[in-house]
Amino acid sequence: MEATGLSLSPLISTSRNPNNNRHCKSHRLGITRLSNSSSFIHRSLQSQSTYKGIVKAQAVDEDYELKQVKDMAAARKRWDALIREGKVKVLTPKEAGYAIQLSGKTLLDVRPSIEHEKAWVKRSTWIPIFDVDTQLDAGTLSRKVTNYMMGGWWSGVPTLSFDNEFISKVTEKFPNDADLIVACQKGLRSLAACELLYNAGFRNLFWVQGGLEAAEEEDLEREGPQPFKLAGIGGLSGFLGWTDQQRAQAAKEGWAYRLVFTARLIGVVLAADALFLGAQQVARYLHDIRAH
Repeated sequence: MEATGLSLSPLISTSRNPNNNRHCKSHRLGITRLSNSSSFIHRSLQSQSTYKGIVKAQAVDEDYELKQVKDMAAARKRWDALIREGKVKVLTPKEAGYAIQLSGKTLLDVRPSIEHEKAWVKRSTWIPIFDVDTQLDAGTLSRKVTNYMMGGWWSGVPTLSFDNEFISKVTEKFPNDADLIVACQKGLRSLAACELLYNAGFRNLFWVQGGLEAAEEEDLEREGPQPFKLAGIGGLSGFLGWTDQQRAQAAKEGWAYRLVFTARLIGVVLAADALFLGAQQVARYLHDIRAH
């Protein structure tokens, strides 16, 4: 019991001693400060971890973009070799139109649906090599966000994915000795298609230089609501008419064509002003609610 009393007596005396009370207060204050410091360190570590995650994601995106640039450079060399060695023959849009009308050759349209639905060549066959990516997995969503932030909102170019069944779809419709005129909107995706088709055994391949965008309306029989030159535009730039193709079209059609896009621009400015004023009113309303 004495041992117990010795162990308890300082504790009892401490509760009655003012100096010891100040010591306890300072001790509690020290614990509080330590707790605050620990919270601050924890938040700092979380911020550093988040920052490292952002930097890592940016590095991955940069590596992906660098890989794309290298892959494109290598692909261009292969495509140039196909043309230089005569494995793929080059046609202008006008020559392609003559070949379709006079020789009965087939035009294989490899553009994505977003371009094909605006304008297509009469009696052509549509098998896209790339089409709009509709998947919603994490990787696809990341690419969609990156594509949008890197200019997709302005140009309207969506995230595209390669169709792994492209060759099988072509071979289902055409034999290997068929004469195929391969075309896309600007001439790049059709070159990629020509390379795949040549490697699959097709030997009578013709590439439309410059794509359908380089075609005049009289070069090919068109179906669809828009001219070939405008089938590849979209986004805010297409809505406002701020593309080279639309400026060239405006030069042909005159002021009536330009007035349409001028009215759209005025509408966008007015809508932006209305949203800004509306946001200000909502902010004032929320401020008044908090004040009362």
